[in-house]
Order: sequence, then structure tokens, then C-alpha cells
Amino acid sequence: MSEVTRPVDTTARPDTATAVVVGGGLAGITAALALADAGVRVTLLEGRPRLGGLAFSFQRGDLTVDNGQHVYLRCCTAYRWFLDRVDGASLAPLQDRLDVPVLDAEAKPGRRLGRIGRTALPVPLHLAKSLATYPHLSLAERAKVGRAALALKGLDLADPALDAQNFGSWLTAHGQSERAVEALWDLVGVATLNAVAGDSSLGLAAMVFKTGLLSDPGAADIGWARVPLGELHDTLARKALDTAGVRTEVRTRVTSISQNENGRWSVQVPGETLDADTVVLAVPHREAHDLLPEGALDAPERLLEIGTAPILNVHVIYDRTVLTRPFFAALGSPVQWVFDRTEASGLREGQYLALSQSAAQDEIDEPVSVLRERYLPELERLLPGARGAEVKDFFVTRERTATFAPTPGVGRLRPGARTKAPGLYLAGAWTATGWPATMESAVRSGVSAAGAALGALGRPRDHLFEVEEAA
Repeated sequence: MSEVTRPVDTTARPDTATAVVVGGGLAGITAALALADAGVRVTLLEGRPRLGGLAFSFQRGDLTVDNGQHVYLRCCTAYRWFLDRVDGASLAPLQDRLDVPVLDAEAKPGRRLGRIGRTALPVPLHLAKSLATYPHLSLAERAKVGRAALALKGLDLADPALDAQNFGSWLTAHGQSERAVEALWDLVGVATLNAVAGDSSLGLAAMVFKTGLLSDPGAADIGWARVPLGELHDTLARKALDTAGVRTEVRTRVTSISQNENGRWSVQVPGETLDADTVVLAVPHREAHDLLPEGALDAPERLLEIGTAPILNVHVIYDRTVLTRPFFAALGSPVQWVFDRTEASGLREGQYLALSQSAAQDEIDEPVSVLRERYLPELERLLPGARGAEVKDFFVTRERTATFAPTPGVGRLRPGARTKAPGLYLAGAWTATGWPATMESAVRSGVSAAGAALGALGRPRDHLFEVEEAA
């Protein structure tokens, strides 16, 4: 097929600004919606056959399976805006109040279950009752956790020196035992940072704990999708994009982007070139590096220095109910977090449990047979109801580059939304949002890129003020 050059549709008005968004994950969808809401004519290009990036669903027989368990917190104001924007908030509700059951597989009977929760008291008293009764730490360890939390609360997140420091070393210096790190700090940190404390930037870790646990009593209340992620991030997102007038093309991989002599941009896909006033590059950082035109960043090689971290998800279908709560976290076991996905998947008989295993460098390439031998006995240790239950199906999903690695020093490698090339912007959870690689970070990046583009185009951005202020 011969190549054609086609401008982004401007039939609405001859002077309509045009944009191409490259990448249909949460960052790209957000940027496209924010631009379209300001009257920009937008084309969204995604190489995969669906939207949603790394938070998606697929079919396995009659089941609808999420590639991995994703949660958000009440403090994730930008992602909550996204859910509202696509009319999906009711499908991913928040807990009324933080409550995390924590099972210790090695504890004595009667002391296996602990809870991390909050009251309605002001910060930091909202966690006092939970910490005082947490059975997985000694009284002395609980007291030292309280003192470390107050020290963490006093850190200045704007201090760039925090990024270069190691969170694990900081915890040790503040009297945290190995048990306290395992039973509390890593319990939360591994799930949110995708790294253990010793491999995490103090800046990112402090941001997680200060924002989630020490900013507002309800900040850490947990929300998760009660439907497949694809319904939120693909079906509802596509509907919102269509309603906003965005032209969405999937299975369309961009091969290059370049700026013309007139300052406009050309985006090449197989057989076609699209021209636009502005481009938002919302793809993984290594892909962005390959697409960036020369001179767009001062040191583009820094993007290649940003590491990645894997997440392994183990999926188990039992012939009966073995878990009576929606989720729990585990100690004394390789199991980290377990969620009941029975209803969301469409399973009609038995129970479907999803195990989310972050920082899974040592397991990401293990054969399914090895993982089965490791995790089924662990589930029986944690859940008496699993003993004797028949396993109807066992499978794994692997995201080898699920997130950027939050290592000390990563902050200096993360670029902002603006590039040195006028009209070209970056979005993605890996950009300089101040957050680790989460759905919240992705949405914030899309808002930032769209806001910067609208400012340069001289277009209204009033509709972004609310989410920008919240973010």
C-alpha cells in the first residue's frame, strides 16, 4: 500500500488545534481526554489490540482474567478523577475505612491474624489503635515503628537528597528491626514500590508513606475493581474517547515522529503519516527513547538508565470457597497479597484467587510447575479451607517490565512532561510525577502533558484545574 499523508481531522473548525497521542495506556487515554475536552482534535494510536496498557484483561475459556491485581488508594486523586471521567467509579469502590487482614503463616494459633486499619482520629492518632494491637510485632518494635513514622513525616519530599538515599538503610538507622521491615514497612512498600526497602529510593518511599498513611486519616483506604480491568480501561475508556470525539486506532504502531519546517509534527505509522500541531508520547521509557527526535532531551540516554522491575501473578481456581474475605496480605510465606476474583472473572462455581507477587526478580521466569509446587502448599498453610480442595486450574501471568525500578537515584533520570522540542510532550508513570510506577502516576503524567500542551496552544485548561490542584 502506498503511503499517504493525512492531517488529523479538523472538520469541526478550520482553526482547530490538532494532536496525536502515541500510546493507549492510562497516561495516553488521560492525555487524549484532557486535550479533547479543551476542543483539540485528537488521534490516539495504540500498538496493541486494546487500550489499558499494563492494566488489562483477557479471556481464558469462560473466565475474564486481569493480567494482575491492581488497587488504588483514596489519596490517588488523579486516578479517581479518571474513574469519574470514564463513568467507572461505581465499579471500583473504596473501602469505607482502611482494613488489611495480615496472616502470619508461622505464628502460633490464635495469633496468626493481625489487622492494619485506622480510626477517624486525626493523623497520626488514626493508626495508633491498629499499631498498639498489631500482633506481628513486639511491644518494643511497635514503639520504634511509631517513632520512625514521626521521623518519616518530618522529611521534606522536595529535598532532592532523599532520592539518592536507601530506604532500608534509613529504616535501620531509625531502629527498625528486620521483623518490623518484613511485617510492616515492606508489607506496604513492596506492593506500592515494587521493591524491598533496601532497593528503594528514600524519596519515593517517604512519598508513599507520608501521602498514604500520614497525610489524611482516610488517605490509605483501598479501592479495587469489582469488574475486569478491561471494562474500565478499555471498554469504558473507549466509550469516553468516542464521546469526546477522539479518533482511536489500535493495532497501529508508530515507527517515527519528526518535526516539520513549519513547526508541525509528522507521526508515521505503516502506510500513513499523520500531521498535527502537538504530539504526546505516552509509551514506556525505552520505547520513548527510540522515538524521540534528536535534541528533544538534553540527555536521552538517561532514559535507558531507568531500570525495570517485574511482577508475577499466580492464579488458582478451586472447586469450593477457601477464602471468606475479599483479600489479605501474608507474612512468613512467599505469598504476598491474595485477592478473591471469583465474581469479577465470571466464575460460577468454586473460587478464583489471584496472588500478586511484586519484586519477583527471582521467580519471574520459573516454570509453572515449579510455581505450582511452591504456592499451593503455601495457600494450604495460610487457608485451612484450601486443604482438601480440588485445584481446577493453575496458571500464571508475568509482567517482566511491570514498573520502573524505584532505586536510589532514579529521580534524576525521570524527565518532566515538556521536552526541548516545541509541541512534543512526554507522559507515562516513569516521568517525573513524584509517585512510584502506579496507575495514579500514569494518570498524573497524562494530565501534566495535556496541561503543558494546552498552555502552549493557548487553549483553555480550566477543566484540568480541579485534578491538577488535587494532584
